[in-house]
Amino acid sequence: MRMGNGLAVFLVCAAFSAAAGAQPVRHHTGSLAVPLPDPYTETAETLAYLPDAAYRMTLAVNVDGQGPFRFVVDTGAERTVVSSELALALGLVPGGDVTLASVSSVSRVPSVLLPGLEVGRRTMPTIRAPALAQRNIGAQGMLGVDSLQSQRVVFDFRNREITLSTSLLEEQNWPADTIVVTGRTLLGRLILTDARIDGQRVRVIVDTGSQVTIANSALRRRLIERGRLGETRMLELRGVIGDTAMAEYTRAGRIQIGDVHLDDMPIAFADVELFNLLGLDDRPAILLGMDALRMFDRVSIDFARRRVRLLPPRSSLVPETRVASISNSGRGNRFGS
Repeated sequence: MRMGNGLAVFLVCAAFSAAAGAQPVRHHTGSLAVPLPDPYTETAETLAYLPDAAYRMTLAVNVDGQGPFRFVVDTGAERTVVSSELALALGLVPGGDVTLASVSSVSRVPSVLLPGLEVGRRTMPTIRAPALAQRNIGAQGMLGVDSLQSQRVVFDFRNREITLSTSLLEEQNWPADTIVVTGRTLLGRLILTDARIDGQRVRVIVDTGSQVTIANSALRRRLIERGRLGETRMLELRGVIGDTAMAEYTRAGRIQIGDVHLDDMPIAFADVELFNLLGLDDRPAILLGMDALRMFDRVSIDFARRRVRLLPPRSSLVPETRVASISNSGRGNRFGS
């Protein structure tokens, strides 16, 4: 978050074109794009990540044997993106213009052919990636969900690690109080439907590339009708192509996902383009950003099985970044493995 003229500025980057991928505001939204490994020979691989200034996760990747470079992991972005500065330095071949939706607009942007993208032991074939200014995406690139449909990604916030594996491998070492929630996929994103905000049912998109949690106007209207919208202040959301949108920032009394509660959770109301692209502009929905996800010790996103696991904090010593409170209802997991 940056402050200027008394106004908070958040990064929200998500890559998804009008027909295949676009991008949202300036809460950083990156994305993870890796090739599909052989499900019978591939084993889980654990990689260390580094948080950036917006608390998003970045992985070290190589491009065509060169690197490492820092790419943001973004489960809210459909497409992998590279910074125009890195593309120029590597002499990447132009790939023509593509249509990209950002926070408040849809634009034509240049792309490049990104060869041999390596994430750990995984190597992608050449992809056509939008090339955007590094100052707008906040990194040298973003890894999107375009190749995660049969993958499982585990984010270990306590140890700052990301584990990649196929969905065919069994998940182990999850304590009994782990919350398991199932959902559905839409344009590559995993959408959870067993969720409520202050009693209002909502659809949740887990968005590791977004710095803060964003809700649409449909949810705002429902909360006003229920008398549950608290005092708000304005903040600016800035997208990956440099566009901006104003949002109303407040705190939700309770966000419930499955059997876990997030209380007094910050939330921003803005109709970013991702809601429109997913057909959720008139249905209460949120992008669950890093401000909420960091409150857990571990989060597993299994795209193939449409399942999310949430592990509450193991310790009573709450990290400084955990600004809200978290609790388990104790009723058990209604969506067991």
